[in-house]
Amino acid sequence: MTYVYPVISRRAGGVSIGINLNPNNACNWRCIYCQVPDLKRGTAPAIDLIKLEQELRTFLHELVYGHFMQKRVPAEARIIKDIALSGNGEPTSAREFEQVIEMIGRVKADFPLPKELKLVLITNGSLINRAHVQKGLLRMAGLNGEIWFKLDSVTPAGRLRINSTRANLQRMRENLQTAASLCPTWLQTCVFKLNGVHPNTAETDAYTGFVGTLLQEGTRIQGVLLYTLARPTLQPEAPALSKADLIWMETFADKIRALGIPVKIAV
Repeated sequence: MTYVYPVISRRAGGVSIGINLNPNNACNWRCIYCQVPDLKRGTAPAIDLIKLEQELRTFLHELVYGHFMQKRVPAEARIIKDIALSGNGEPTSAREFEQVIEMIGRVKADFPLPKELKLVLITNGSLINRAHVQKGLLRMAGLNGEIWFKLDSVTPAGRLRINSTRANLQRMRENLQTAASLCPTWLQTCVFKLNGVHPNTAETDAYTGFVGTLLQEGTRIQGVLLYTLARPTLQPEAPALSKADLIWMETFADKIRALGIPVKIAV
């Protein structure tokens, strides 16, 4: 299918129904751990909303009434955990983002899905200042929605090195505050070793300082999703990247928890 794909998600803890609004492999960032082949700079193409709805309905029917779970999914993961807007680029770059959310709401209502099923947006947060994106996020909140807002580094050097962006930190802060005011928002942070070395103390202290300030200002962050590499990156930096050690991740997580918010670790 063009837009819809299944994932057995370690972070979600079951089957995640992925929606890829960037089938052209285009993104406005270029994260060095990205697993998208032939990644290029750009935005989402025009979305065929009729085709997307047909694909989503077809796949949901197979999950609910067919044999996909029994044939393709391990017994311990045979639960539909979420519908996730992720894919091969920044999903909020789609001009039809608001209409996509509305369509998902209609389709969900036509199937006997778990009440706790979430609608998750995995985003770098760079376009949340756009009005149609904010309307979509507000609609998401009424569909048991969550935003997973990428925050890999809060230093200019770190963001340039990891995400290949010169995104302004103040704009990131404002977009994060906006996101959290519209829909429950988690920070999603990828940590890894670069040339065999974990992020240094300056990086981790800057991160906890930024998050602590957000909390002091009243930004309602649900918590932090802290994860490391699961599959090889398809970017040129691949030889220099390796998984973060679990002990290091636990230590970093404890520093974040000390701020008073939950941290979930995926390795």
